[in-house]
Amino acid sequence: MENSQKKVVRTDRELHCPVIDAELQRRGSRLVLLPDGVSETELAREVRDADLLLTCYTPVTSGVIEQAEKLLGIVKYGVGIDAIDIDAARAFRIPVVNVPEYAEETVAEGAFTLILALAKRLIPMDREMHASGWLWPSPAWLGSDIAEKTVGLVGVGRIGRSLARMAGAGFRARVVGYDPDVPVERMRAAGVEKYDDLRDMLGRCDFVSVHCVLNSRTRHLIGKEEIGAMKRTAFLINVSRGAIVDEEAMVQALNAGSMAGAGLDVYAREPLKLTGHPLAELFDMPNVILLPHLTFYTHEAMARLEQETLERCTEILEGRPVLVKSADPRLRAQTRGVTFGA
Repeated sequence: MENSQKKVVRTDRELHCPVIDAELQRRGSRLVLLPDGVSETELAREVRDADLLLTCYTPVTSGVIEQAEKLLGIVKYGVGIDAIDIDAARAFRIPVVNVPEYAEETVAEGAFTLILALAKRLIPMDREMHASGWLWPSPAWLGSDIAEKTVGLVGVGRIGRSLARMAGAGFRARVVGYDPDVPVERMRAAGVEKYDDLRDMLGRCDFVSVHCVLNSRTRHLIGKEEIGAMKRTAFLINVSRGAIVDEEAMVQALNAGSMAGAGLDVYAREPLKLTGHPLAELFDMPNVILLPHLTFYTHEAMARLEQETLERCTEILEGRPVLVKSADPRLRAQTRGVTFGA
């Protein structure tokens, strides 16, 4: 592929992608790497004469898109597209594509790891072992079995169905799910009992794991009333997007003891910080596990991500329609410069 003189901008350089960077440069592209937190003004300045934009977390606003004079496409090297103004991209005939399949099993494994760690009280016990050298059986360390408990999925797409297999077939849990977009037959085939009423489902769960995309319909889908419907003994796991949960209501529930605990990999405002952040008090809660949005981050998943990202870059830079694999209706509504696959 000849990409001589093509300018490629990649945001979020903190996420190391050495294969992508080296291959684009080997093919003759001029690569500009921008940090997390880059301003809209600086991003717009760099994108103005760029041929291709790769982004992960950085917001790509209409203000950035409308100033792009020669942009051929936007590649989200990851899954969620909520930070990209898709409507603006469509208006300026700039195709947008993501990489939806690279970490389905990986993220499901991460969510199930959080379920296990919370149920078995692994983090508090590990901390006490490091502090004291040993601990003896007492009510403070009593854990819970997964078998015969109820795991509830909010969103039953590929990741949710992978988690259902792990919890159900693997650990003999009852798995229930809420997802208006997934028919009962598909859920049943995945071992998931479908619920049409979210609060009704939440009230029956011992573990609630969030796996839906963030859009206008799902923002604060798990709100104060939904959290209030959960058992006091239930745990909340979120490896999808922070804003799907009303985080203020979640913190209130944790403080009040009306929720057993939480395992979180995502936050409405990232990065999380020890001070000066709305969720800073979570650091002091022993029943909360905090991860830095890295349940996707394994050797295998990153290899898949880099390979497929390069495939999408190649299509765009060669002037071919870019392959959209995602079923997200925002991407499926595109009519120019795209082709669709399963």
